[in-house]
Amino acid sequence: MSATPRLYVTPDLGEGLEIPVDSDQAHYLTRVMRLAAGDPVRVFNGRHGEFDASLAASTKSTATLKLGQQTRQQQGVPDVWLLFAPLKKARTDFVVEKATELGASEILPVLTERTDADTVRTDRLQRIAIEAAEQAERLDVPRIHEAAKLPALLASWKPDRVLIYADEAGEDAAKPWGGEAGRAAPAASGLEVLKAPAAILIGPEGGFSPAERKRLRELPYVRPVSLGPRILRAETAAVAALALYQALAGDWRS
Repeated sequence: MSATPRLYVTPDLGEGLEIPVDSDQAHYLTRVMRLAAGDPVRVFNGRHGEFDASLAASTKSTATLKLGQQTRQQQGVPDVWLLFAPLKKARTDFVVEKATELGASEILPVLTERTDADTVRTDRLQRIAIEAAEQAERLDVPRIHEAAKLPALLASWKPDRVLIYADEAGEDAAKPWGGEAGRAAPAASGLEVLKAPAAILIGPEGGFSPAERKRLRELPYVRPVSLGPRILRAETAAVAALALYQALAGDWRS
C-alpha cells in the first residue's frame, strides 16, 4: 500500500485542475499527515478514476490540491448490494466497513421485527464507507441508503434483481432452529451460477420471524441459502456471504 494520502473528493477531476478539499480533509493533510506545499496526494471521485495530486495551498481550515496525471481509469464493482438488519453501533460500523472493502455496490439497512437498533445514522455510515474505500483502493464509494422496513422494501423490489436470503432455520417448530426439514441449500450451489444483478439479505441476531421467513420464501426472486452448519453472528454472516459471492460470481474470479 502506498504511504501517499488518498482522498475521496466530489469535484470533477482532470489533469492540471486545482480543487478544494473540505475542512476535515484539510486538517488531516496539514495537521495529521503534516504535508507541506508540493507534497503528494492521490484523489478519486467515483467518476473519473484516480489522479496524482499535490498540496498547492493551505490554511488552518482549507486546502487546495493541484491535479497531475490520471493513474487509474474509472472501474466499477460487481452489481451486488448488501441488505442487513442494523446492529449495535460498533457492529453496524464493522458491517459497513467490511462490505465496502469486499465490493458491495450499495448498502441498505433493513428494519425487521427483531432488529436490535433504535436509530440508523446513514450520514455517519456514509463517512465510514468513504474512509474504507480510501483505504481499500476502491475507485468508488458504495451508496448508503436510508433504513427501510422489510415489508416496504419487498413491496418495491424490482424482480430482475435476485435477492439472496441467508436462512439457517428449518421448518420443524418443535426442534432447535427448526431442525433439518426445509433447510435452504448451501450458498455455494446457487451462487456459482448466478448471472443476474444480486442483493444479499442478512437478518438480525435471532433470525427472521416466522412471518418474515414465510413472506420471503413466497417471492419468486428470493433465493434462500445456508451459510453452513454453524450459526454465525450477523456481522460474520454479512462478511462470509459477500466473500462467497465475490469468489463464485464476482470480481475475485478474474
